[in-house]
Amino acid sequence: MSHVYLVTGGSEAMEASLKLARQYFVEIGQPQRKHFIARRQSYHGNTLGALAVGGNAWRRAQFAPLLIDVTHVSPCYEYRDRLPTESAEEYGARLAREFEDAIQRAGADNVIGFCVETVGGATGGCLPPVPGYFGRIREICDRHGILLIADEVMCGMGRTGTLHALEQEGVTPDLLAIAKGLGGGYQPIGAVLVQGRIIDALARGSGFFQHGHTYLGHPVGCAAALAVQRVIERDGLLAAVRRQGAGLAARLRYAFGEHPHVGDIRGRGLFMAIELVEERPAKRPFDPALRLHARIKAEAMARGLMTYPMGGTIDGRTGDHVLLAPPFIVSDSELDLIVARLQAAVDAAIAAVQAVAA
Repeated sequence: MSHVYLVTGGSEAMEASLKLARQYFVEIGQPQRKHFIARRQSYHGNTLGALAVGGNAWRRAQFAPLLIDVTHVSPCYEYRDRLPTESAEEYGARLAREFEDAIQRAGADNVIGFCVETVGGATGGCLPPVPGYFGRIREICDRHGILLIADEVMCGMGRTGTLHALEQEGVTPDLLAIAKGLGGGYQPIGAVLVQGRIIDALARGSGFFQHGHTYLGHPVGCAAALAVQRVIERDGLLAAVRRQGAGLAARLRYAFGEHPHVGDIRGRGLFMAIELVEERPAKRPFDPALRLHARIKAEAMARGLMTYPMGGTIDGRTGDHVLLAPPFIVSDSELDLIVARLQAAVDAAIAAVQAVAA
């Protein structure tokens, strides 16, 4: 990645990515490309373009008539979708075939790009890729001349233990959207990282990116982001994320590994989630009317713990998960406290919904 386009948030970064991808193909003489492929149960932002490529049915529903046409394929959701007869690698290969089938149906010469969260964020609850998945996706995109557009607004900039989550997959995207960890919340900031060949195509053609936002490249936001990134490097916080992420995962497994209502513990680095189930062997979710995720949030807040719960994990309507994303400087004692309070909140919330059901 050789160039950066600075904006003020994740939705803007994804909107800019979509428009830059489209303009790239116009500039190189392929204006017929107008179609995007993305994944179900993804979240890419709230602007109309970002919402269109997002795959959350509930968020999209009332705005559907306004959205561009996008094909959505399966997420990489190993806990629910990998077959008992498949290895993780075989499951990833099946997903890659589904992606290529979608390309063939749309017509390879009509597809602009594949929009994908490296580690699924709030909607799916920290869904990590299986081994080999992104390598196959990259190869398919290259073979058909399709751009790989990675959304790391939530999982990027160190959250998973490397500056960019795709580093761990050995893959470089064509466009990479970042935001949250870029500025650490001190100032609104987001960005699109871009491969040089895309910028070169614009330079040889129209000479400019036909796009813009009011506060793009804002100097105060940029200064804050630079300061945050310098601290991450100075204090070795990427190594801290890897170390403390392993500690968080171990604590979650100890607390919830045999819990009758926790079906899955997943994530990467300091980006972890638990998925709640009413019946663990069958992976049956709780009735969405019970709003278990919201109850857990309230119980956690009452205990002084901020979490990121979400409903509709499975299909936009059913399923509950709770996401944890502690600071990069979290200590061992704070990890103990986080997991203990989460365990108490989960147990209290489940007791409440069981009482309602009874």
